[in-house]
Amino acid sequence: MTQASHSWHAGGCHCGAVRFEAALSAVVEAQSCNCSMCQKVGFVHVIVPESRFRLTAGAKAITTYSFNTGVAQHTFCKVCGVKAFYRPRSNPDGWSVNARCLDDLDGIDLRIEAFDGQNWEAHGASLAHLSREDVHA
Repeated sequence: MTQASHSWHAGGCHCGAVRFEAALSAVVEAQSCNCSMCQKVGFVHVIVPESRFRLTAGAKAITTYSFNTGVAQHTFCKVCGVKAFYRPRSNPDGWSVNARCLDDLDGIDLRIEAFDGQNWEAHGASLAHLSREDVHA
């Protein structure tokens, strides 16, 4: 499979203390999850491999919250409380970026699909491919 070309897109929390970049293709598969966490914070998942994510500012401004299995590492800005990205349980080898925290979506065809996170055990494995390097999304 030929790897899609990716361009780096910046984003961050509300106050600007935490900044990141994610390398995204022109067409991005995103998920709107209905689990107890995502539903409350309005997170729209764009899952990327480790190599396509970089923290550019604010490592010391991040706090982490874990619950249930403790695998997911939910990160929040200590200053404004925004969850701009986190290490997801479904993809512990990658990152989930909140599409709503990207500075702009120019040049990106964001395709948001519903994900049934309330029944995570039945559906979580369907996201595992998104953090692999050979994925076009």
